Amino acid sequence: MTDVTRILHAIEHGDDRAVDELLPLVYEELRLLAAQKLSHELPGQTLQATALVHEAYLRLVGTEDQSWDNKGHFFKAAAEAMRRILVERARRKKNLKNGGTYQRIELDEIMVMDNSESSIDHLLAVDEALEKLSNKDRVKADLVKLRYFAGLTGKQAAEILGISSATADRYWKYARCWLRFEITKRNKSI
Repeated sequence: MTDVTRILHAIEHGDDRAVDELLPLVYEELRLLAAQKLSHELPGQTLQATALVHEAYLRLVGTEDQSWDNKGHFFKAAAEAMRRILVERARRKKNLKNGGTYQRIELDEIMVMDNSESSIDHLLAVDEALEKLSNKDRVKADLVKLRYFAGLTGKQAAEILGISSATADRYWKYARCWLRFEITKRNKSI
């Protein structure tokens, strides 16, 4: 059992001191993931990797349901928290009183469909399609979250999900195609 897994179990059993022990052990990995994601942002981005890590961490340890089976499970939860934070920011920025049509978030080349499309609209479209994929196939949706929002490699995501790298590659190809189809379908209906 790794130190992180031991601490996660202690947190689950209500040990408040364990929460203080966890951050130093996972901080650098979380910050690296956040920095990778934010490195694709446009200049002038106001959200820093440190702030994204801190907000995600607070959401993770500040909830009543703090049960993580292992380090991989914790990082899946962290990827989900970062995704939600970025989507919430995109929704706030889309709101006219909060900046409306300003474009500050640029997504990874992997998912970009139309270069003229607003990156905020695109993020919201990806989120909507990802929710549909999650209802259809949770593992593929988790793979996308880990790769797309947390910036993990295919091998790292496969390890966390407990699947082979070859399976992760197949799932990644399928999920990308499925998401592109859903996003294109959504854009045509708008």
